[in-house]
Amino acid sequence: MLFFNFVILIKQQNLEHFVVSARKYRPQTFNDVVGQSAITNTLLNAIENNHLAQALLFTGPRGVGKTSCARILAKMINSDGNETGDQDYAFNIFELDAASNNSVDDIRSLTDQVRIPPQVGKYKVYIIDEVHMLSQSAFNAFLKTLEEPPKHCIFILATTEKHKIIPTILSRCQIFDFKRITVKDAKEYLKYIAKEQDITAEDDALHIIAQKADGAMRDALSIFDRVVSFSGKELTRQAVTENLNVLDYETYFESTDYILENKIPELLIQFNKTLAKGFDGHQYIAGLASHFRDLLVCKTPLTIELLEVGDTTKAKYLEQAKKATQDFLIKGINLANDCDLKYKSSKNQRLLLELTLMQLASITFDGEKKNSSRFIIPPSYFKKIGITPIKIAKPEKQVETTKKEVPVKVNPELQKLAEPQKPKIVLENGISSTTKRTSGLSLKSIRAKKEHQIRQLEVVVDEENLPREPFNQDELTTVWNAFVDQIEAEGKYNLASILSIDKPTLAEDGKTIKLTFPNATNKVEVERQSFDLMSYLRKNLNNYDVALGITINEELDTKYAYTPIEKYEKLNKKNPNLELLRKTFDLDV
Repeated sequence: MLFFNFVILIKQQNLEHFVVSARKYRPQTFNDVVGQSAITNTLLNAIENNHLAQALLFTGPRGVGKTSCARILAKMINSDGNETGDQDYAFNIFELDAASNNSVDDIRSLTDQVRIPPQVGKYKVYIIDEVHMLSQSAFNAFLKTLEEPPKHCIFILATTEKHKIIPTILSRCQIFDFKRITVKDAKEYLKYIAKEQDITAEDDALHIIAQKADGAMRDALSIFDRVVSFSGKELTRQAVTENLNVLDYETYFESTDYILENKIPELLIQFNKTLAKGFDGHQYIAGLASHFRDLLVCKTPLTIELLEVGDTTKAKYLEQAKKATQDFLIKGINLANDCDLKYKSSKNQRLLLELTLMQLASITFDGEKKNSSRFIIPPSYFKKIGITPIKIAKPEKQVETTKKEVPVKVNPELQKLAEPQKPKIVLENGISSTTKRTSGLSLKSIRAKKEHQIRQLEVVVDEENLPREPFNQDELTTVWNAFVDQIEAEGKYNLASILSIDKPTLAEDGKTIKLTFPNATNKVEVERQSFDLMSYLRKNLNNYDVALGITINEELDTKYAYTPIEKYEKLNKKNPNLELLRKTFDLDV
């Protein structure tokens, strides 16, 4: 029992001598301050040129050096270069924690002490930390002293929440905004501390610690001490990720490889293993979005510097960035970010994540079968088995035209299929007739068959050798009217009436025919039957680049009266006395 107590006593003595890195390596001079060179240089110049304000406000995130800079400044303004220790300055530096001393009485006690001149040195320095915690009354009691302090007194206020300080205090202070410590600066300082403590640390391990600190150097040093206690003198990336419970880069590299290779089963299994390790799905998808962002940064040499990783990991990013296209990465970021936004409100979060992963793995999937609806066997099948397509020579045939001869290479059999044919019908008396038509097919199936024939015809026609002769407005009008007369003779009165609504005009490009209709119904009807129209125009104008440009102008609709009421209203606008006549004789429309 005595021996056991002795061992505990020895351990307690050893623990008492341990000093955390945040205190052990606290900056003693402005040169030791990390990542705040602009502020430290300004303070040094102010001291040298005797331009130091009597009220300073240090504001910024936690752990970036505000209090350390305040202490260094307090020492420097009282130093004449002959002092050997800090004991002479202790009488002139007063640190006040505003979080626990925030009442009016505390501020009054402070203002009473300000009047007494320093015993040693030139200045009395009051460092008020967390000054935003002062009450409204305390701020008001502090205003007069802060505005006109004695010549021997300097106030240094420090806060992480500048917006909580009243404007009258801010206007009396010279404000210094401390910035977050960059990952690069934090990593370099951790490397220096590791060297001082004879610790072998991997570059990626220090980088992860610097990232986890989120811009706070004090947090980075605390994490460093914790990881060193876990892994000892050998600081590896694996040990850091395990101790800090962060997802390793390798997880995202492996996930991206599965996504690019469309391996959905392997991707879902890897995600399940990640969850089994205790990681949160929200953390996983947010990290995957950041990984895609880092890959996108690597696509352009100018933006590589935005990638905040170690040299070894940067090489892996550059290698994987070559496999992923920019379009894929942008779509991947959108999908992952959308999942991130919906994650908290989702009732089945795992299903949401797995669905997102499957969508990501389908971005680069070759959907050729979906786009080859007119082929029974897709062309890729023949390419895979080594069959090279042979170009078939098509016989030339002169197609008779009413105006110009247009040589077109057409397959005769497909031409017959494309032409509308009248079915031969045998009547009861045995006489065949082609004047009557009958069909057991639906209109939808007939239209689908015709569109299929048209697509086949378009495949056969040799577009490179088609004529493209210029034409003028008069020629266009003549051919257009001829087509309208032709379809009217065939009994297509509706289409002929629609085509007569507006006069076709030739656009400046010499190939687009512009039409204006009063409503969308007319436009849809013309587009639905545009094949016969365009075939006629192209053949007779001897130009196969002709195209339709249809616009809708609803104001034109009022020009046309269809129902009796519309006709009456149109006539009434021309002659208002018509309404008086109707009412006088009690007439109906």
